[in-house]
Amino acid sequence: MITIAALYHFARFADPAALRGPLLALCQAQGVKGSLLLAGEGINGTIAGDRAGVDAVLAHVRGLPGCAALEWKESFAAEMPFGKMKVRLKREIVTMGQPDVDPKAAVGHYVQAAEWNDLISAPDVAVIDTRNDYEVAIGTFQGAVDPGTRAFGEFPAWWEANAARFHNKRIAMFCTGGIRCEKSTNFLLQQGVAEVFHLKGGILKYLEEVPAEQSLWQGECFVFDQRVSVGHGLVPGQMSSCGACRRPVTPEGRAHPMYEEGVRCAACAEEYDEADRARFRERQKQMELARARGERHLGS
Repeated sequence: MITIAALYHFARFADPAALRGPLLALCQAQGVKGSLLLAGEGINGTIAGDRAGVDAVLAHVRGLPGCAALEWKESFAAEMPFGKMKVRLKREIVTMGQPDVDPKAAVGHYVQAAEWNDLISAPDVAVIDTRNDYEVAIGTFQGAVDPGTRAFGEFPAWWEANAARFHNKRIAMFCTGGIRCEKSTNFLLQQGVAEVFHLKGGILKYLEEVPAEQSLWQGECFVFDQRVSVGHGLVPGQMSSCGACRRPVTPEGRAHPMYEEGVRCAACAEEYDEADRARFRERQKQMELARARGERHLGS
């Protein structure tokens, strides 16, 4: 059984580059795979491996400056959901493009999963999904506002254009694991919004803790690994990922006449030229040959 740990922590790293090498070496030595981002504002990512390996990496991260209080969300899979381990240096661990936003200074009120339903059911609360449009398309909370953003960096402009819609409303925000809400709630506080809340632990914690029969969640939750989506109890969902654009594809989408495994889905059918398609088909061919040999292709 593979243990998957989704984590983030805002901290002040004076020299993120100096942290990269030892962290990557430990992950590789422990057989842990996934993706971690390091920036001056902290760490973010998802890792997977056996129990001992994941625990060793988490212990190392907790030992980084300001990370002793690190929290993470765990789920499990029968197969490794990542092909390799990447530790990357970034300007931000989640890109918003607002240099004055600082979650270490202030964030919205944390709301536990068990209390979330009551909050978002209140008539004076507006619920905003801070995720990207392709994530919202496969699942969201009942009654949530979809900003229709293609990337998190578009959220500030969307808020500026739509703030008047939420006059005299309390704002409740959510995302996959909580990291985007750390920044978006700080941003709204700076914009003068008096009462801002966000779901602690994000959708993943809600789906883990709230029984399906009591849930206000509709659909599945997109995740950034080869499971593609999860449902209640964090069990893998029915989505697959388009080999070209990486958007999630439903079972109905896989039956669409424009769908070609590894090459295109209906959403990206007009987005690539024939040279791209030929390259995608060759990659898909090599992946299938690798699977037939019982191996894993690096592009998978």
